[in-house]
Amino acid sequence: MTRRPEDKPSRALRGRAGRMKGGRGSGRASTGAVRLWGRHAVEAALLNPERNHRKLWATREGVASLDGELPSDFSVEWASAADLARLVARDAPHQGLVLDCDGLEDVFIDQVLDGDPARPLVVLDQVTDPHNVGAIMRSAAAFGAAAIITQDRHSPPESGTLAKSASGALETVPWVRVVNLARALEEIAEAGYWRIGLAGTGKSTLAEALPAGPVALVLGAEGDGMRHNITQHCDAIARLPISSAIESLNVSNAAAIALYAAATRT
Repeated sequence: MTRRPEDKPSRALRGRAGRMKGGRGSGRASTGAVRLWGRHAVEAALLNPERNHRKLWATREGVASLDGELPSDFSVEWASAADLARLVARDAPHQGLVLDCDGLEDVFIDQVLDGDPARPLVVLDQVTDPHNVGAIMRSAAAFGAAAIITQDRHSPPESGTLAKSASGALETVPWVRVVNLARALEEIAEAGYWRIGLAGTGKSTLAEALPAGPVALVLGAEGDGMRHNITQHCDAIARLPISSAIESLNVSNAAAIALYAAATRT
């Protein structure tokens, strides 16, 4: 099971895959691997015992920026910043660190529903932009959410772009991918959660709709919002009380505000 935010590893950086061999990379991650870049994303992946680490390319400045020391048997392929730029997306801020590792193991909905009911769930309906999903993960980690739940066919894959936006939260916030989001919402309700969909058409504000007990926050894609079937699976539809001077908020901003409201409710 993917670790939750409170299950922080020790600050000793470690790898699970054994020694890494030398040789220049091709610029592509191997089959089944995920390529991560940037200090926070790479450091969090190195600290995560659930990650199988394959290869680390780095500048000496990049390794020096890590909060901890690599073990002596952890082989690094030293490279220049220009070399690393050829391994990642154009203009990606790699910060002197590029890591190939295996994707995280699947997390299942029953695993998170058995967790702490005081921690909110975040359900995303067809939010496909990896920057938005990563930013929502970062807010979920900051405000103690139990998990992010998405539909597998309508969400971005685990990637370096998403991990960079998540700033390390990809390694700590469980990410549940389901086949049928409506069915997942039914299971969430059966577990005792009050499902609140966020939409500008909501008659009540989020503060008014929030229960004292377990809550699942449901957000739809920008523009289209939640699909009708997903709206029908919510117990309440609520809005954020934003000024009429602005039509709507970015979905990641809305998620951050909603998570803050859930974390500070009395």
